[in-house]
Amino acid sequence: MTDGGWTGPVLVTGTDTGVGKTVVTAAIAAAAQAAGLRVAVVKPGQTGTATGEPGDIDSVTRLAAPLTGRTLASYPDPLAPLAAARVAELEPLELYAAVDAVREEVDKHDLVLVEGAGGLLVPMGLRPSGEPWTVADLAVSLGAPAVVVARAGLGTLNHTALTLEALERRAVPAGVVIGAWPTAPELVHWTNLTDLVPNLLGALPDGAGGMDPGVFRRSAPGWLTPALHGVLDDWRTWAEEIS
Repeated sequence: MTDGGWTGPVLVTGTDTGVGKTVVTAAIAAAAQAAGLRVAVVKPGQTGTATGEPGDIDSVTRLAAPLTGRTLASYPDPLAPLAAARVAELEPLELYAAVDAVREEVDKHDLVLVEGAGGLLVPMGLRPSGEPWTVADLAVSLGAPAVVVARAGLGTLNHTALTLEALERRAVPAGVVIGAWPTAPELVHWTNLTDLVPNLLGALPDGAGGMDPGVFRRSAPGWLTPALHGVLDDWRTWAEEIS
């Protein structure tokens, strides 16, 4: 069963690191499952595992409990995946191995969310030729649309526009989700919202990742538009309710 939203492989990337990709991925997974979809989440490259902190798939599983959660490659240092592989003297992730792994999950699920690392052009691993590949290359190889997670505050318009332009040049359809909408928004947040609305697919409240998982799953559809299996269809009403 589907509800008219995006299905198949969908890339979740960001304008930068720390913008809320993992929580947004969990919210999309929760909303899609509430709509009756079978959901998998794939993390091609997890870094920083030496800290002992939960990985991104662990966080998504806690919040959204997707049918499948899978990490393809893990590296101890908190660096870009290709750099982390090099520093740890581990095998870097090969592009077509990642493509095949995602397609394997597409065959068994209605929606496969692929969470990148950092921003769109962070080096993830190596091609068979030895050249680095990025999350953008993965989206092109999969024929997948992209969700760009952005900040709400100052500087986000430039970073978001650059990311969307890079995706458009590669013919990758894309939309934006604000990763953390502040509890006390200021003028800059409201003006950014106005400028982002034409591309906006959702906005999560600040601190969503710290919610009780049951509350998170019930709330997630209200943060996302129907393209991402949510029920948010009027930004004016949303703004009035949240202000």
